[in-house]
Parts: sequence; structure tokens; C-alpha cells
Amino acid sequence: MELINFPVTIAIIIATVIISLKAFKDAEMKYKWIFYPYKVNHNNEFYRILSHVFIHGDMTHLFFNMFVLFSFGQNMEYIFIHYFGEGLGSVHFFLLYFLGGLAASLWPYTRNYNNPNYMSLGASGAVSAVLFASILWMPEGGIYLLFIPFEIPAWLFGILYLAFEYYMSKKGGTGIAHDAHFGGAIFGIIYVLLINFSKGSEFFEYILS
Repeated sequence: MELINFPVTIAIIIATVIISLKAFKDAEMKYKWIFYPYKVNHNNEFYRILSHVFIHGDMTHLFFNMFVLFSFGQNMEYIFIHYFGEGLGSVHFFLLYFLGGLAASLWPYTRNYNNPNYMSLGASGAVSAVLFASILWMPEGGIYLLFIPFEIPAWLFGILYLAFEYYMSKKGGTGIAHDAHFGGAIFGIIYVLLINFSKGSEFFEYILS
């Protein structure tokens, strides 16, 4: 299947890179954009629920998220465009990404809205939504991980990823927003089921076969 350049995916990547690079050099901006549940709750700074998706901790964090988004976002956007048409398909991808980012903030917010010491940032939750939408839609695909010299079936990676992120979110103390990763992934699954419920049964039929 030949892919073409998809503007929504590329536009998100360009915007995120530009804003993240600026935030690297501007600590005040980074503080204002970061997800800070305490400030959201006590100061009504609701914009932080989305603004943190555009900033990252360092270049490695930024590169990894944008690489995964580039790898899976193009495919998912192509699928939506093919399935819904060019205009509506792009809208669906836009909603998947940004609503995924919002959904990924729900669990961290409920756990930390009175915690003045908790802050997080990055597009990992939104990217997880795209990744898991892709896994549910195409369980027959494969995923390569760094330092593992073989392809992991997408459906198996998805199950292991969810189990790992849920366990680590309960364990805590890692400095990584595992709960946001888990929430974004769950949203990606729900979004696909809402727009094409048959993908759920197809997924289980595939792995059982």
C-alpha cells in the first residue's frame, strides 16, 4: 500500500517540534504549558490539559514521541481517509490525537488534583492513542523495538504494553506518566470501537486464529 504525505500528521509533528524547542530554551513558558493538576483544579488553568502535549522534557523524549507518531500516524490517517473520505478522515485523525491527549490526562488528574508536587509533560498519551488505534485496526501488523532483533506481533505488543503500563502506574515512583500512557491507549481502542465496532470482534478473531 503506497503512502502519501498526510498533512495532519506532519502538521502536528512540525508544531510540536517548534513549540518543544522553544520551551527547551524558555523555562517560564515550559512551566506555563506543563500539565499541573493542582493548578488546573485550584486556579482553573484548564488549558494545561492540552498545552502539555506540545512540550517535552528533552530531545530524546521529543524524538521518540515524534518518531512513533510519524511511523504510525501516517498509516492511521491514511486508513481514516480511505474509510471516511479525505475531509472526514483527517478530522477523525485530528480528534483521535487530541482527544487522546485529553483522555490521557484524566487518570493523572484524578490522582493528583490536590498534589502540588505533581507535573507532567509530553505527547506520549496522545501518541499512545494513535498507536493503539492502529493495533486494534491492524492486529496483523508488526512492531520493532530497540535492542530486540525481531518483529513483535502488534496484538501481542498491545497486550504486553497495557499490562506493563498499568502495573507501573500502580507501582509509581518512576518519574514517568505511565497512567497517561495507559489512558491514551485505552482511548485509542475506544475511539476505534466507536467509529467501527466490528474492529473489536475482528481483533479477537485474528488473535484466536
